[in-house]
Amino acid sequence: MPYDQNQSNEIARLKESYGGTWDSINAESVARMRAQNRFLTGLDIAKYTAGIMRKDMAAYDADPANYTQSLGCWHGFVAQQKMISIKKHFGTTKGSYLYLSGWMIAALRSEFGPLPDQSMHEKTSVPALIEELYTFLRQADARELGNLYRDLDAATAAGDTAKAAEAQDKIDNHETHVVPIIADIDAGFGNAEATYLLSKKMIEAGACCIQIENQVSDEKQCGHQDGKVTVPHSDFLAKVRAVRYAFLELGVDDGVIVTRTDSLGAGLTKQIAYTETPGDLGDQYNSFLDCEEVTMDDMKNGDVLINQGGKMVRPKRLPSNLFQFRAGTGEARCVLDSITSLQEGADLLWIETEKPHIGQIKGMVDAIREVIPNAKLVYNNSPSFNWTLNFRQQVFDAWSEEGKDVSAYDRAKLMDASYDDSELSTEADNRIRTFQADAAREAGIFHHLITLPTYHTEALTMNNLTETYFGDDGMLGYVKGVQRQEIRKGVACVKHQNMAGSDIGDDHKEYFAGDAALKASGEDNTMNQFE
Repeated sequence: MPYDQNQSNEIARLKESYGGTWDSINAESVARMRAQNRFLTGLDIAKYTAGIMRKDMAAYDADPANYTQSLGCWHGFVAQQKMISIKKHFGTTKGSYLYLSGWMIAALRSEFGPLPDQSMHEKTSVPALIEELYTFLRQADARELGNLYRDLDAATAAGDTAKAAEAQDKIDNHETHVVPIIADIDAGFGNAEATYLLSKKMIEAGACCIQIENQVSDEKQCGHQDGKVTVPHSDFLAKVRAVRYAFLELGVDDGVIVTRTDSLGAGLTKQIAYTETPGDLGDQYNSFLDCEEVTMDDMKNGDVLINQGGKMVRPKRLPSNLFQFRAGTGEARCVLDSITSLQEGADLLWIETEKPHIGQIKGMVDAIREVIPNAKLVYNNSPSFNWTLNFRQQVFDAWSEEGKDVSAYDRAKLMDASYDDSELSTEADNRIRTFQADAAREAGIFHHLITLPTYHTEALTMNNLTETYFGDDGMLGYVKGVQRQEIRKGVACVKHQNMAGSDIGDDHKEYFAGDAALKASGEDNTMNQFE
């Protein structure tokens, strides 16, 4: 309950204890300020949001229709506007998270300038962004409650008891904009100790969920690029345990760990795993290596040999000093990675794929669930996929298998706009529209996210605005393409002074200075044009 009369009474008693020196402090104003700042620390946020995720995971286990979603955010303002829009359109934040993408930090937030997704950005920028995201979400709470308090005061002053009751009900049932963040720690930025230290910073900033991947830290690549190198399970699991220790040390007992496997597209490893007995985890990892049986006479200078099933074999080693896996073993390695992670304390899985194909994902999840029945995935609905072409080709292939005539279509050119109104494209769009619900039901996906949507929306919006503003439309390009749309769609940011906290500041001026307050929200404020 955002506003509790007991708080006001408690503050009033506190005032009295100071013998009249605090008489100018308004107890109700303090109670309102406390309600507008519900979360005092990042750990308060991490504990609160971890509970939300755990409840959502249980709800998904009961019914896969209860899947959750998020969009990647690279700035606090982006996160704030997303959650304000979610509440406006759907009335609740339930099932909506934020995703913090290492890719977008590298590309947009590094002091080095734009970087590729290779863990070269400052690792401290990750907890800094988490703190920034939650600062903006907490301000959204303060702004919304401040507006409601003003509505309540105006209705009370006018003697309109119905409107006052309505405002009070909204205050009493206010839903915070603060939601869980799934935060990307890449490959841990170093050894397990480095992972532990960075995890603590991220949790202290508010992260209830940390996502870590099984690539080599100093060779890390974007999940949708070539050249990915994985590490043996023992190395990866040490980092998973480091994250869990960080959660437990800080008292976030139900913190969530997402373990990501890049094995589907990773054909290389930096190390041969340590193994003691046939069939142990190290031996299973090594069994996927591309090896050839050799004799002592076959040995070359610098060769590495291992005993595999009683045979002496030579793993294929590249000039980069990396060892190569056998082709076609990616899915089996993903399954082993996933099972092992869940058995060692992970809560959710992330399997990075090269295309959005439910059948492919389901095949791996079914194999995992033979061992871990309630295994659940976080899935990257990546902008790296050409969704239009992929799904048009999936429909083309399905129709071909069914014996349907597809002679009117060129499979290699299905992206062409000439197909946009075709029957095939309509079916493909329907499958894209239901992809998340279908994958949640059929392939064990609990959470769907788009890693870097706002990277693309910003580029598209700026392309469209510059095309008109610097062209013949001039100012009409902005007015028609931006402001008029904001007004008609009820986008709160059209009143940008209010969004930035001007009215919150006015409230505080009144608390601090009373009738002497010089407020900005008077009749000459041009924001009044947008009432």
